[in-house]
Amino acid sequence: MRDKYKYIGPLYDFLSSIYGGEAIHNCKRAMLTPEYVQPGDKVLIAGVGHGKDAIRAAEIGADVTVVDISETMLKKLEAAFAKHPDDLKVRVVHADILKFEEFERYDMVIANFFLNVFGEDFMRKLLSHLVRCVKPGGSFVIGDFSYPSGNLLARAAQKLYWYTAAVIFYFASDNAVHEIYNYPVLMEAEGLGIKDTRRFSYLGMNCYTSVLGYKPA
Repeated sequence: MRDKYKYIGPLYDFLSSIYGGEAIHNCKRAMLTPEYVQPGDKVLIAGVGHGKDAIRAAEIGADVTVVDISETMLKKLEAAFAKHPDDLKVRVVHADILKFEEFERYDMVIANFFLNVFGEDFMRKLLSHLVRCVKPGGSFVIGDFSYPSGNLLARAAQKLYWYTAAVIFYFASDNAVHEIYNYPVLMEAEGLGIKDTRRFSYLGMNCYTSVLGYKPA
């Protein structure tokens, strides 16, 4: 399995803080509240990132499974858990998410800053696969760059903000460069209803959005 984050992985947290301050972290943890996650709930996280969403879910008492193809990012997650003052538990799976087929087993599936790594056709395939992992009545969460909104200048600034990050990661890890995805529309196309949307600003812009969808029971 190719580890695209072998070289940029050690800098991931630093780059994230420089580019988004606390807005990215807050976006990733937005839906991990007692309102939506209860102790004992099964939570699946696709892609590790800096692991703050996995840590928050485990702090609530969820039964957390994290799947990532990058050994570098998984090691960063394990180091973060080792430094935590509590003995948090998480199941770590080093695998291609498309080969992870635990369908309809999870109360919540999370894909924060994960789907934007891929071109549209493959992204849609991944989205469908992850939605299958949600139990009927469960929820699906995507936190990511906000779809452009507002006046012409605001939309242009949001697009520039996204494309700057996309180009950096294209050269650093061969991620795809594409238009910003409209996740609520994509989620509704998969049969999900939209229950909650929370936006996070940085540098005076609406940069990030967390969307919680639900699968009908």
